[in-house]
Amino acid sequence: MRFLKSFYIHNRFFRYIAFLAACFVLSYWVPILYPIGWVLVFILMALFVFDCYLLYTTPNAIQCERNLPQKLSNSDHNTLTIKLSSKYPFKTGISVIDELPVQFQKRDFEHNIHLQKGIPYQFDYSVRPVERGEYIFGNLNIYASSPFRIVKRRFVFQKDQMVPVYPSIIQMQQYDFLAINNRLSEFGLKKIRRIGHTQEFEQIKEYIKGDDIRTINWKATAKKNQLMVNQYQDEKSQPIYSIIDTGRVMKMPFNGLKLLDYAINATLAFSNVALKRNDKTGMITFSKNIETFVPAVQKISHLNTILEKLYNITTEFTDSDFGLLYAHIKRKVNQRSLLLLYTNFEHISALKRQLPYLLAIAKKHVLVVIFFENTELESLIGTDAEDLQTIYHKTIAEKFSLEKRLMQRELQQYGIQTILTKPESLTINTINKYLEIKARGLL
Repeated sequence: MRFLKSFYIHNRFFRYIAFLAACFVLSYWVPILYPIGWVLVFILMALFVFDCYLLYTTPNAIQCERNLPQKLSNSDHNTLTIKLSSKYPFKTGISVIDELPVQFQKRDFEHNIHLQKGIPYQFDYSVRPVERGEYIFGNLNIYASSPFRIVKRRFVFQKDQMVPVYPSIIQMQQYDFLAINNRLSEFGLKKIRRIGHTQEFEQIKEYIKGDDIRTINWKATAKKNQLMVNQYQDEKSQPIYSIIDTGRVMKMPFNGLKLLDYAINATLAFSNVALKRNDKTGMITFSKNIETFVPAVQKISHLNTILEKLYNITTEFTDSDFGLLYAHIKRKVNQRSLLLLYTNFEHISALKRQLPYLLAIAKKHVLVVIFFENTELESLIGTDAEDLQTIYHKTIAEKFSLEKRLMQRELQQYGIQTILTKPESLTINTINKYLEIKARGLL
């Protein structure tokens, strides 16, 4: 049974059979082809037996290994590696078929190569998951064939490997490096000029053009005989909470990824940057209930707690209760904090229903409401209208787009900070708003 399970006929064998069949058919008109056909049949049978002998007499002829990371990063292109080597004394044709997890809905993975004896081969391929959870990689199937290409032998390696897909770790590491090296502006994160003197004192430095003359330190200036100014840094250890709405408004997908997962990825990357800048970070998720509450803590190890909580977020996408959120914040978050609320409003009436709760939260805390542009509508608005139906669709799309901007303006009129962003730009704009608030001393 083991032999039969590993035994396959090569596609080229059927071409040989077709050629022999053609010889026998043509022998009806050309009789000399009839004996030639039988000679070729016996040759093919002999080659068939010899090919089986070549493939099955070498034990453990093929070695293969699939290298998977401990965790896959959601919404990113994750690189996987497959390594191969051959013990066959001839040049071996190899077909690699990897059984990818069902979540990818990809059933045509195949990689064809030729292996020489003792010469290892390695190739990479990438996968992009768009859902968190457990991904099970099935069999790694290797089909080996000799230069005769008559039969194939199957080797099976590494059955059922499970890899969890976590929120975007790659994105988090990317912004982590930039935050440490103060290069966030390379990703479009603008520098904000500090206003006032609410920041903590850092050092005394030489005056350069553009420094605030109100920060001149006259005693240091007299000692150094040149203008010296006080330099301030952002206040540290301030509590910051990422609040994620897991209700039905966050189910809408863009580029295969739900708004909820965009918010989860942004929360992870932002929390890492905030912790590196010595602030306390916490997290709340809610819909009809308060599903997760992580108090704000300053320890770097706290990021692992946030990562696990984000990974385990599950939701039924029900209607969200903002009144319950307000009551929970009032009871649990006693210190004035920066609250980043990831939610979405498609109609201005939906905003007005939740506005009293948002205003109540904003009285005690610095509230930033983050909601999303509908990029599909924006692309529709940018197309040329060629008929009446397209004009109608564009008009409705422009109405929805205008409502988004009106919602942003109304929130700003009440003193609530807002971010209206494209889903793919969420992380950049969130970190940018955080740097702006810190620089202006609003918290």
